[in-house]
Amino acid sequence: MKPLSRRHLLRAFAIAATIAALAWVAGGQALLGRVDPALAIPLLGPPMLFLARWQRGEPIALRWRIGLLTLALLAVMQGLLAIVLAGSAGWLSLLLTIVAGGVAAWLADLVIQWRGRSRILPWFAGSMLVIGWFGAGHALLAALYRPAPVSADAPAVTILTGLPLRWSASHDIAAMIAEGTNDDPALARLAAAGPVSLVDSLADHVPSSGGTLLIAHPRALAPQELVAIDAFVRGGGHAVVLADALSGWPVRHPLGDPRNPPVTSLLTPLLDHWGVTLAAAPAAEDKALPVDVDGARLRLFSAGRFDRLPPQCRAYARRRAAQCQIGQGDVWLIGDADLLFTPLWRPLVPGAHHLRQADTMEWLSARLWPHTGYGRLRPLWIRARTS
Repeated sequence: MKPLSRRHLLRAFAIAATIAALAWVAGGQALLGRVDPALAIPLLGPPMLFLARWQRGEPIALRWRIGLLTLALLAVMQGLLAIVLAGSAGWLSLLLTIVAGGVAAWLADLVIQWRGRSRILPWFAGSMLVIGWFGAGHALLAALYRPAPVSADAPAVTILTGLPLRWSASHDIAAMIAEGTNDDPALARLAAAGPVSLVDSLADHVPSSGGTLLIAHPRALAPQELVAIDAFVRGGGHAVVLADALSGWPVRHPLGDPRNPPVTSLLTPLLDHWGVTLAAAPAAEDKALPVDVDGARLRLFSAGRFDRLPPQCRAYARRRAAQCQIGQGDVWLIGDADLLFTPLWRPLVPGAHHLRQADTMEWLSARLWPHTGYGRLRPLWIRARTS
């Protein structure tokens, strides 16, 4: 078996580098702040056709050797990029990319080697390969990144919030009645993930045993509600509390209208009772801040920090988030409620879970319904640099 010539090596390197560049630019790695090797899969068609066209007159054994070398170089490039920028090679994503690359190379070779009577048919077949592969690749990734469903017998999550998550689009009562509930995308996403119960007061709606409580920047709570929350958590309950130091949620009504979300957190009495102090948000922060919390990427906006935390708390993202053991239960504290705002977490394309900008809803679902929230593949985020 003859060794590969310099020309063959350069071709393999050029194709591997092209695929890596396409994944970074057109695949969304740079835009999303991720280095998932799998984001290259939908873009494998054109480079593999070019490689097959270059090798059209070569023996089949040589063509396959060059194809394998190309995939090996691609694996090295993507793996090193992921290790340097994310601290992990993303082995499952990398393996899937290499397998898909082998299939794409085989199909491209079949198209290029096809010697039909018409010259138009090979061009047509090549175009269909590129288009079909692009669509099938995105469909595959959307399915693999889609969050796992909640079990049918999962308890309902009780939600108490001052954010406009329901009746979110209209400004007057008549229009709201005509349109229906018209849930905000964040609430609709949670409701699609599992059972939820949106309540106005916790005095008579304490979560059942085994349930979870989501408190998202509520309005001022009555003393009996604060007592109910504390008793639920200390008794072994699980809670997620979004206490925003400076809410950036869009205001739909005139300033001072009670229908608007609270400007700042009104949970100070409860947090003080737990030994927690939420500091004011930085006034100069004018863009979303990516942070890593317990292995997930969240995007916060004007988030406050927990200056004081009891010893049983573990802080994340420079104290912008914390997990605390309170009595027999546990609570996640996030110094921001704007992370629920749709533009901060929605995918670039609706339903394309593999093109999401953050793990916000997946992370939240995993805390509200244990053992759910993530798909077979998880995004490989470039490590956040937070101040």
